[in-house]
Amino acid sequence: MPTAPITTARFADYVQRDGRSHGMNLRYSFPPYPVGWVSRETLHGYVQGNDPISGVPLMEEVISALTQPLTEAEKHSKLVKRPLRTRLLEPDTETNLHRLFLENGWTDGLPIILPTEERVAEMLTGTDRDPQEFVGMMSVTTHEERLQYTVERVAVNAVMAGARPEHFPVILALGASGRPSMPSSTTSFASMMVVNGPIRDEIGMNYGLGALSPVNYANSVIGRAWTLMSINLGDVRPGATFTASTGTTINYNNMCCAENEELSVWEPFHARKGFKRDESTVSLFRGWTVLGFNTGPVQRMLEVMKNLSGPFGGAFTFVIDPLVAKSLKHEEGYDDPMELSKWLVEKMQTRFGRPEMVNFVVVGGEMNPMWVITDFSYFQSTSIDPWIPKSGIRKDERPLRMPEAVASADGSCGISH
Repeated sequence: MPTAPITTARFADYVQRDGRSHGMNLRYSFPPYPVGWVSRETLHGYVQGNDPISGVPLMEEVISALTQPLTEAEKHSKLVKRPLRTRLLEPDTETNLHRLFLENGWTDGLPIILPTEERVAEMLTGTDRDPQEFVGMMSVTTHEERLQYTVERVAVNAVMAGARPEHFPVILALGASGRPSMPSSTTSFASMMVVNGPIRDEIGMNYGLGALSPVNYANSVIGRAWTLMSINLGDVRPGATFTASTGTTINYNNMCCAENEELSVWEPFHARKGFKRDESTVSLFRGWTVLGFNTGPVQRMLEVMKNLSGPFGGAFTFVIDPLVAKSLKHEEGYDDPMELSKWLVEKMQTRFGRPEMVNFVVVGGEMNPMWVITDFSYFQSTSIDPWIPKSGIRKDERPLRMPEAVASADGSCGISH
């Protein structure tokens, strides 16, 4: 079928690489960029002018693409595969290796733990799986070849993030999801991951006071590992595969926490998504905007939703303190969060909204009845259990733990060492 795809010149290299990666080189035409927030006269000038990439009048190029027979090269496009990176680097000094990782874009810009053979071998004790077993495929953009990776390659990124073997099953589950934490778009996506089930306490994850703050070791390194996997396994290359206009600092840790099942008055989040309560899972969310420090009943939630309503106006995830969940159930009568989701969607009156697109996760230490609203979509939950060793979580003789926040009997806060 004759086709003349058109995309703006800013993305010419992007879509041409796409053609090479998929073995289908289309006859693109490229009008100037940008096309948003410019005058009608400017847009007319684009149509009447030349393609800035080829120099050919734009409309002549479109007509030619629709009418000229295919060339032999177009009929027999070749699929271009990128070579795999080598498994090992040449030995060097610690300083030079840190520089090598940084200058090659293999880090998040922060210091890493160098993934030596010994450290990677230690990380691999966190699972029974074969180091060369296939885990998943990932790409930060749909326009590039999805790269395959093994248990060992995930272990490399886990070491770089500062994780220990006890964290490895969660990180492998993230890898098995195949979803990058920072997908490419001209907008700037943020992500969130929430862990449910017994593994939360096994590895000391925080789901209470300060759960989304940098005060917990497990939350920090697991969230960071997802970013490093996205960079190295999903192939983040700024301007080439990663095009976020401003980016977001959320990508450093990806709002990594566990759900406070113990203080929640509702079924745990993963149980609401079809998993067993005693199963450990990681649930993934993605969106653009996070608004904090909100208080008030469901009517206030509705008002903020209307103000936040993003490009599609349908997806929202509320991160709510247990005090909020208790109030929603006991004071406002919502025994099931799905009932609340249905009410909010009905009142939103948007053609995009569906109840299953409005989700509630209970996180916090009952210090204040506050809730955070995001325009995040829930994507999937992945089981962690298949990656856990049969003998149980592989812990250090003295597991690494940061001080834990505790609530005293009178409700005041203290720190436990």
